[in-house]
Amino acid sequence: MRDVKGRIHSLESFGTVDGPGVRFVVFLQGCPMRCAYCHNPDTWFIEQGKEMDADELLQEILKYRNYIKSGGVTFSGGEPMMQMDFLIAMGKRLKQQGIHMAVDTSGVCFDEQDQLFMQKLEELLHVCDLFLLDIKQIDEQKHRALTGHGNAQILAFAQYLSQAGKPVWIRHVLVPQITAEEDQLKQLRAFLDTLHNVEKVEVLPYHTMGEVKYEKLGIAYRLKGMTAPSAEQIAEAKAILGAE
Repeated sequence: MRDVKGRIHSLESFGTVDGPGVRFVVFLQGCPMRCAYCHNPDTWFIEQGKEMDADELLQEILKYRNYIKSGGVTFSGGEPMMQMDFLIAMGKRLKQQGIHMAVDTSGVCFDEQDQLFMQKLEELLHVCDLFLLDIKQIDEQKHRALTGHGNAQILAFAQYLSQAGKPVWIRHVLVPQITAEEDQLKQLRAFLDTLHNVEKVEVLPYHTMGEVKYEKLGIAYRLKGMTAPSAEQIAEAKAILGAE
């Protein structure tokens, strides 16, 4: 296999919240969205990451093989699908090693009009075992206000994966007054009910742990003063979305 390089933000050798089992998590650099609650603003610019080639990363992963045998490897970010060639290269290597691969994505890069992207996506589907799809807001205009992008391509990606029969876990960050309204949650549930490949829905309560990064980077934090959702709000969201 040819040498392919990727831009890496960081590595986590013992992840327990990024897919099934214990996982090695690769945070890739680069993201086109600017989510108001993003806790990794230091992943936004792809050129700031550390360069690694696929074989080098595989050797690092294999050091932890005994720990991740119940789980696998998850590629997160940033937005990992900005680095499709690297994802495919890693997927092929992990498949040869019999290691489960998951991709944690917003789906924002999906573009059915881009023939080259779609060819690469088909390659990725052959080697990726699970997609963790972050649906941030079901309403188009509110999604644009929250992230800087619309959600049409994200919902289209969800439907594409459903048609392909690729296993998906849906993730939804719960932010009071922004993504926690009952009518929006019901709209999201109605959309999820049209999909045939959703194995799990996860509600991720908003937190402020990333706020300190904004201060260090000199970036204004748009949700300053926002509080975490209450236990009641979390329970209501889980009930509406059918989350665990």
